[in-house]
Parts: sequence; C-alpha cells; structure tokens
Amino acid sequence: MYDRQLEENMTELTSRLFDLYGSHWNFYEILQRIEKIMRKASQERTGYLKQSDDDAVAASYGQSNGIWYQNQDTVGMMLYVDLFAGNLKKLVEKIPYLTGLGIKYVHLMPLFDCPKDENDGGYAISSYRKVRSDLGTIEDLRYVAEEFHKNEIRLVLDFVFNHTGDEHEWAKKARAGEAKYKDFYYIYKNKSEADDWNRTLREIFPTVRRGSFTYLEKEKEWVWTTFNSFQWDLNYSNPEVFLAMCEEMLFIANLGIDVLRLDALAFVWKEKNTVCENLPKAHTLIQAFQYVARIACPEQCHRNRPSPALQFKSEAIVHPDEVIRYVGKKECSLSYNPLQMALFWSTAATRDTRLLTYSLQKRWKIPPACAWVNYIRCHDDIGWTFSDEDAAVLGINGQSHRKFLNRFFTGRFKGSYAKGEPFQLNPETGDCRICGTAASLAGLEQAEVLGNEIFKNMAVARMKMMYAVMFALPGIPLLYANDEKAVLNDYSYHEDSNKKSDSRWVHRIKTYWNIDEQSEAQKDFEQFLRRLIVLRGAEPLLGGSDVYFYDVQDIHVFAFRRGTIHIVANFSETPSNFLIGAWSEESTDLISGRRYKNHEPQKLGAYEVRWLKERIK
Repeated sequence: MYDRQLEENMTELTSRLFDLYGSHWNFYEILQRIEKIMRKASQERTGYLKQSDDDAVAASYGQSNGIWYQNQDTVGMMLYVDLFAGNLKKLVEKIPYLTGLGIKYVHLMPLFDCPKDENDGGYAISSYRKVRSDLGTIEDLRYVAEEFHKNEIRLVLDFVFNHTGDEHEWAKKARAGEAKYKDFYYIYKNKSEADDWNRTLREIFPTVRRGSFTYLEKEKEWVWTTFNSFQWDLNYSNPEVFLAMCEEMLFIANLGIDVLRLDALAFVWKEKNTVCENLPKAHTLIQAFQYVARIACPEQCHRNRPSPALQFKSEAIVHPDEVIRYVGKKECSLSYNPLQMALFWSTAATRDTRLLTYSLQKRWKIPPACAWVNYIRCHDDIGWTFSDEDAAVLGINGQSHRKFLNRFFTGRFKGSYAKGEPFQLNPETGDCRICGTAASLAGLEQAEVLGNEIFKNMAVARMKMMYAVMFALPGIPLLYANDEKAVLNDYSYHEDSNKKSDSRWVHRIKTYWNIDEQSEAQKDFEQFLRRLIVLRGAEPLLGGSDVYFYDVQDIHVFAFRRGTIHIVANFSETPSNFLIGAWSEESTDLISGRRYKNHEPQKLGAYEVRWLKERIK
C-alpha cells in the first residue's frame, strides 16, 4: 500500500517541495530524507490503522454517503479533557454519555505537554510526543483512540504547527545558542530587523505586547511571537523545520487520529514586506503536508469500511475569501466556518437576516468532497470576520458594525440581552473580539439574574432557533462541551493568576454532571438539542453538501432548502409572515410534526424555526 501511495503522490509532493526549497543545494537530500520519514511512519501504523483492500479505499471516495463527514448522523463535540472528564482514562468512562448524545466526532483540545502556568489553553506545546502529566500518558491517548473507534467516534487533535512553546526542546537549544535550532525560529540580534518585519504585520494579541516580536532579556535577542510571547513562530523557510514537523505530525497521526486541526495555518509562511498572512507559499506548505499524510497514512477502517485516514481541518479566522482558499482535497477537506458563526451572532443582535443571507449565498460553496464544520460557539473568541464588501452592498459600514457588535455582546448597548467579555482590545483602534458561553451571549444569564421568566423563555427560544438552523446546514454541526447544557459564564478565572489575563476562560468551564445543578430553562434546552440530533440523524436529506439559500421578503426570516426540506427561522422577537413557494401542496415540520399549506402565507412566532419537508404524493 505504501509503495502505491508513494508512486501516486510523490510527484505532487516533489513539486511542492521544489517550490519551497528548490533553491537549496541539498534539495535531493531533502527528498530522500522525507521519503525515509514517510516510510518509517507507514511501517509503524499497526492494528486497526492498516487496511489492505485498495479497491474499497477507492470506492469510499466516489459516493456521497461514503464520505463520513457529509453524513447526516455525524455530529461533533470539542472538549478539554481535564474540564470534561479529569483525565484520559476517565474520558473513556464518558463514552456512553457521548454516544447517548449522538456524538460521532470528538475534538480533544490541546493535551500535549506544555507549561503549567501560562500556556494559551495548551497551544504553547513543549513536546508533541508527551501528554500533560495530569491527563495521562501517550499510551492512555492511544487507548482513548482505540475505544473511540470501537464506539464509532472519530478522534480529532490539534496540529500546532505555526509555533512551539518556548519550553520546547528546540527553543531551549536555540536559547543555548545552538545554531541549528536558532534557525528553527526567527531570532535577531538587532531590534531594527524585528522592526523591519513589524512594519507590515497586523497585531494579533495587542494586549500581550505591541508588534509581533518579543525581547529575550538574557539572550539580548528578538524572537518572532505572533501570538503570546511564550509561543515562538517556526521558520518554514528552513527545510529542517518542515522535516522535523513532518515527523511530529506523523507521530500524532499514528496514535489513531482521524482529523488534524491545522492551528493558525494562515500565519505559517513569512515574507518580507507582506502582512505574512495567507501567502501563496502557506498554501504550498499545507499541500506538502497533505501529500506526506496521503503517502504515509492513507487509510483507516471504520465499520469495516476504509476511508482516508488523516483529514486536515482548516482553522483560518480571516477574511471569508481567504478562508475558502484553504478548502479542497489538496489542502483541507474540512474547515471551520467562522463566517457562519459570526453572522449568526450578528443577526441575533440586529434581527436583520439580509447580511447573513447575502453572504452565505455568495460564500458558502466549497468543493463537493469537502465540508464545513459549523458551530455556534467554540473554545476561542468570536471575531467578526464577515466581508466588509458584502456589508457595503447592503449599506452597512463594516467597521461601525463591528463596534456595535462589540458593544452589544459586552452588554454596553442599551437593550442588549448579552453577557460577554472583550478579548484582546486594541487600545488604538478600539477593536476586540468577544468571549462567552452561548447561553450567556444569548441572554439566559441576564434573564436568570433578573429572574424574568419572559426573558428566560426568549433566551431559550433564541438558542433553540440558532442551533436548529445550524443543525440543518450541510457539514458537521459542532458542539462546544457544556453548551449542550446551556451553561452560563464562569467569572472565577479572574481570581486565577495564570488565567485572568485571558478572557476566553470565561467560557472554558468544568463540566458538571449533576442534573440537579441545571435550571429548568437549561434542562429544556438540553432536551430540545438531544431531540434535534436524533431528527437530523434520521433525515438523509440533511446529509451531503447541497443547499440553496433564498429570500422570503422578510428581513427577520432566514431561509434555505436542503432537497425538499425548507428551513425557515425567525431571528427576532417579532412574529413574521413568509411564503416558501414549494413545489408540493403541503409540508410537515419535522420539529413539531405539524402540517402546513405551502402556497399560503405562514406565520413564524418569536424565534420560531421549522424544518418543512414537502409531502410528495
């Protein structure tokens, strides 16, 4: 199998590597070394990671129902192992909860070795081959992977490949002055060299430090740190970095991983006099990693059916035009859908669906063998990554709208129902991102504090509507652990010296398992969500990738069609009238079971959503 994959993909891999490193005197040596790395990794794939039926592999590509991430019963969850279960062994004990909920895809947030104090939620990795001691061991992680696969759960881990933590072995050797490892990073003696780069760079974490470089006091040097000062950017212009990271990637894959989330992939390639984001060679680099994965770990087996073993998932929180460019079989077959997430919250604040409809009509389409990963909330902040060009078409000033959204979701706008916190407020521009649980941002926290039953009902209805719409879209619906329980913000992070500077901990919350701790509103939402997962899994029309967004001439109503199912949702407290214009005479709402006449105006109540399936006689 390895030799076949090598023959089919080595030419493409060589082409990408030549674009990146063809000018290096030892280019052919680089090719020889990467082949040795891939062959070794392939040989180390054991047990259920191997499958010899080549024909079955080929067949799994050509059928829509053979692409697991387009199946309607694929529902995902992302979670922190320590917050959700305590450790990896205890996580296995929670498998019945996951399968009972209907989860078939689990993203374990960073769990590799990292500093115990500040570590960016685990994204400052000290070793890609060692699990955090409080979570367990590498063997425990292998055990989790095996148990997940036995229970038909796909396992997702992060591949943090833009940077390492400053306690990684490579960074320590660089600090010690080893020339080989200093070349693994961007390290300069003179501040002028750092300033030359900073001239064209965007500040990502402006509250951490100004610019993208950190001064190392002891070494009297400057190191590139796009994010936190303890996260050192890797220098991929050095082929040794690529070779080393291929070894780390394949080691992780061979633990039994189905999907790698490519963290901060927009930043991985640097060139002078550019913003160093979304550069052409960033795509070339990702494609090179993709071909390495195809050759070294081509398949896994689920339900006795093989499928491509290692999928890449893009994490590009950038302009929508750039997000889409990472999606494709040569790069990432899966991608977070930050536009959907941002516009859902924008629409919830404005009650106006026009920007949501227009943007998704224009920007939803991706290659047919790929899929969006859709979400309401995640471990990270909300960045308002809609297109200013799209907004302008509708007479909306993008920057002004972002300022309004930031005020609204931090509760500083009169009439706001939201309880959120700002993240990385830029003192010069006033720009920031938003943190908070889905329930708190949707108004449940404010309603609970006020003890207002009407507000509670509205908040729960708002959440039900947003999740029902998301679950009807093509792709993988992804839950952030605890959001299925409608948990509220946890402000205790303010008292933790290692967390208080990072407002994202307001929604990174330990899971409570005692149902008595839930309010009636929270129980109501959880029951609805569980039913929604069952409904989606039972409806084949909600699988695949086809979708058609359309306008029902009411600015409060968002509508789209999946085959003969029409999804209509009212994003406001105001009842709305709409007409779906279906081909058949009647539809049945899959959520409520009620029947409706298709050619008569229908009325949607406050935050009501319907999955209207046409009755074909």
